[in-house]
Amino acid sequence: MDNDGVAEILDEIGTLLEIKGENPFKTRAYQNASRTIEGLTEPLSKIIEEDRLKSLKGIGKALQEKVTALVTTGELEYYTNLKESIPPGLIEMLKISGMGPKKIKAINDELGVDTIDGLEAACKGGELAGLSGFGKKTEQKILESLDFLRKFGTKHRIDDALAVAEPILESLRSHPDVIRCSIAGSLRRWKETIGDVDFLVSSTKPANLIDFFTSQPGILNVLAQGGTKASVNMEGGIQADLRVVSDHEFACALAYFTGSKEHNIVMRQRAIERGLRLNEYGLFRSKEETRDPKLRLDCRTEEDIFKELDLTYIPPELREDKGEFQAGEQSKLPELLKWTDLKGSLHNHSNWSDGKQSLEEVAAMADEMGCAYWAITDHSRSSFVANGLDEKRVEEQLIAIEKVNKSYEKDGNAFRLLSGSEVDILSGGKLDFDDDLMAQLDCVVASVHQGFGGSEAEMTKRIIKAAENSYVQTLGHITGRLLLTRDAYKLNQHAVIDACAETGTWIELNASPYRMDMDWRLWHYAREKGVKCVINCDAHRSAHYGFLRLGAGVARKGWLTKKDVVNTLTLKQLQKALLKKRS
Repeated sequence: MDNDGVAEILDEIGTLLEIKGENPFKTRAYQNASRTIEGLTEPLSKIIEEDRLKSLKGIGKALQEKVTALVTTGELEYYTNLKESIPPGLIEMLKISGMGPKKIKAINDELGVDTIDGLEAACKGGELAGLSGFGKKTEQKILESLDFLRKFGTKHRIDDALAVAEPILESLRSHPDVIRCSIAGSLRRWKETIGDVDFLVSSTKPANLIDFFTSQPGILNVLAQGGTKASVNMEGGIQADLRVVSDHEFACALAYFTGSKEHNIVMRQRAIERGLRLNEYGLFRSKEETRDPKLRLDCRTEEDIFKELDLTYIPPELREDKGEFQAGEQSKLPELLKWTDLKGSLHNHSNWSDGKQSLEEVAAMADEMGCAYWAITDHSRSSFVANGLDEKRVEEQLIAIEKVNKSYEKDGNAFRLLSGSEVDILSGGKLDFDDDLMAQLDCVVASVHQGFGGSEAEMTKRIIKAAENSYVQTLGHITGRLLLTRDAYKLNQHAVIDACAETGTWIELNASPYRMDMDWRLWHYAREKGVKCVINCDAHRSAHYGFLRLGAGVARKGWLTKKDVVNTLTLKQLQKALLKKRS
């Protein structure tokens, strides 16, 4: 188990101990150990191998044993037993916004509630309002959160889905009985949230593949298993489905199971109009539904299917029936962005605010990835929780960044850290820093971090005013949404895009899988208006640097090309573009 996995489990242990009402010192010990491990810049496996675990702050002998067990075996009996000792419903309540372990314990102690349904009934019956620390507003918020949870509870973020899907896909590819295999479904279409993970395999020995699939690591239980398909529950609650077909069927099955439903309906109708029948088994010369192999056209690839239906190949990301057919008929589909086109990220954090790495560590990591530049945009002073920088600390950081850059110049390396700030957009659109300070920075990202409750008109006016500032190059995560956790605040996004077109302001595609903001559905409109996109990691630690790949996938879904994305520019081109709005 890696550092992040260990840190996550230690933090969860601390939370579970709080629910049980354990000694606060004990719970904090696990939470502090989690933070220590989260901030490490080298693998725990190396630290354990060199017997240096005992030197880490806050990790005593008992924790050393638990951390070692997690790293070396991936399991911890203490953690398993602790989870089993707590009613599952109490653990499930942690998913509800505003329900921390102390509130959960109080509800359980005072009312005996230990299920989600019991909690809902208690709220509707007004029982929570009488408890200390609760009230009518709390009840209402819990009921709203329960509605949200039921709406999105079966969905999963794309990073979690990929973490399940990619190891299994690689494992399938290595199997000798596999001819071809692929991920399908909404994950292949690169949706920001997905339901199940779908796999498609072609083989002459489906039974072997079904047995192989249902014995993969990380499977909690097998839901269904047949001759050519199987469904399993994976760790993290994600369902994974496998379908095995003949290689003659593979291309049409892949197109069918990739979807979307709306896209497939149009594809089938196009086939009918041409005297053909398209289904998951093939493309057939027939007026009726059929699986007769004698009538099947030789479509070895998806490209062959689109060609038979008088279309240029439509990439999976665009298969949503949102203009791809008109473009495909006219051979006007864009050449979509590749994630390797990206040369850096213009919104990232260091340990000067709430990031986990020093400037030197950030630079080394970005340089190692092959980036040409990487911007440090730590939080501004109003973000107290995030240790935001005031003017004095910004000026000190400017000196520190220049020192890092000089070290690269000495080595003859062209990589450069760019200076910047993620400046809070305050009430009424006022910015957290004055123009004189922002003028000293390479990059300014303006974002809303508080005061989400305004009306649509107020929030729209607030963000447009920030875009009108000549020192703000980029608007960050413009809707404030947190996928599967928090809805976007009220905002007229089209009006914001129009304002950015007028002012030359860029809009961020925040590639954090928790955000993916601005939404892919809006980028087609922004592109038509000439508004440039910046794909940013919003990185707070090394594991976040890979978000560039996630963001590029969502950008492709928004029909974006290399020329639409600012951070595909070379360093010199970018430096010129950053100054354009100020001139």
